[in-house]
Amino acid sequence: MKREIHITPSILNADFDNLEREIAKISSVSDLIHLDVMDNIFVPNFTFDFQSASTIIKGCPIGVDAHLMVADVDEIAPFYAQVGCASVTIHAEAAKNIGQTLRAIRSEGARSGLALKPNTSIADYEEFTDLVDMFLIMTVEPGFGGQKFMRDMMDKVRATRKVIGDRPIWLQVDGGISLETIEIAVEAGADTFVAGSAVFKSDDPAAMVLALRDLAQGAS
Repeated sequence: MKREIHITPSILNADFDNLEREIAKISSVSDLIHLDVMDNIFVPNFTFDFQSASTIIKGCPIGVDAHLMVADVDEIAPFYAQVGCASVTIHAEAAKNIGQTLRAIRSEGARSGLALKPNTSIADYEEFTDLVDMFLIMTVEPGFGGQKFMRDMMDKVRATRKVIGDRPIWLQVDGGISLETIEIAVEAGADTFVAGSAVFKSDDPAAMVLALRDLAQGAS
């Protein structure tokens, strides 16, 4: 049975000075826009504060998939849902009360996501399966775009697919997704893909999104 494929391009490698134009290039062919929020505390990089992120979310022509790589994620995550995110993902390593925060995201009308860094085992977080709408398996260390895809994370993707079973939970991978790696991730069980450098460093970002989707659908 083929899985439904979702392509969620990350604007981390887009031109921040022309984000409206950059998003417009790919909004008609993407399922969601992936917004990487970094605070230079949980990860060694800074992208957007809540005010700047809110402006992007409210002006985005399609739904936003917010990936919160921040230390105060329990406090801030529900506000991202309130301002209109379609999906809000928290990091298991940053959250102090994972269950409460996932419930709060859902209560504000957004999909809830739980992200795991490369060295974090899915086995430690199976108890939250009924509270998530998406698991995110990082295939690079979070913090910077353009990193090399970690093929050894595919065992964790397979393990997460087993945990999900027949539940309608998306399985997202983020980091190094390209024409060369997306089929590997599909075959391991992923169905939702964050692509940043591959999309925004290409000559035609929309065509790249379509090409990634075609490869993923063919491999699913």
